[in-house]
Amino acid sequence: MDRRIEHDPTLNIESPRQWKVLPKSLARAEVEALLRPGASSAGNPQALAVRDHAILETLYAGALRVSEVAGVRLEDLKLELGYVLVRGKGDKERIVPLGRSAQEALQCYLAEARPFLLAGKLSRLVFVGRGGRPLTRQRLWQLVRAASARAGRNASPHMLRHTCATHMVENGADLRTVQTILGHADISTTQVYTHVALDRLKNVYRQHHPRAKVRKASEG
Repeated sequence: MDRRIEHDPTLNIESPRQWKVLPKSLARAEVEALLRPGASSAGNPQALAVRDHAILETLYAGALRVSEVAGVRLEDLKLELGYVLVRGKGDKERIVPLGRSAQEALQCYLAEARPFLLAGKLSRLVFVGRGGRPLTRQRLWQLVRAASARAGRNASPHMLRHTCATHMVENGADLRTVQTILGHADISTTQVYTHVALDRLKNVYRQHHPRAKVRKASEG
């Protein structure tokens, strides 16, 4: 007669977790090359180059999603206070700080380039195309990809979002702050950046510590 137990012994055993795919990010030198002011992605007039530069600075400064950048309205932008009100997933609002570089790029764009692009039209959106047309997600992807080519990379708007978060963690930002800026509902989503920063920390250590690569002489 078989012996049977009344409870399942495997009930409380956790199933193996899937490996998380670590987000790709740019090195700081690559970001500097990408953000260097230059000609617009399509060789267009100066107004578009100024706009594109402001978009890139905003993407990196605030770790914004591409749809969030496209949807920023004039009343959301508080440059005198150094932040922008962002409407993220589920129409949830959050306040995102903007650094000095992004503020200056936006001020230049709003004063010089945006009125030229509007050509007398009206728009509530901060970033516009010719004639005040809204920018599509595809257009934003195109300009990021073209700018990143200067740095020898094939970057996307989402990579700039990951890069901002990674660089903040590397510089000592706490996860709760990064979670708030990114608009993550669960901090477990933000914790992936600690792994990214740790991997880069290890690589820098191996390259620069005098005894990181020293091997013990074989015995005997």
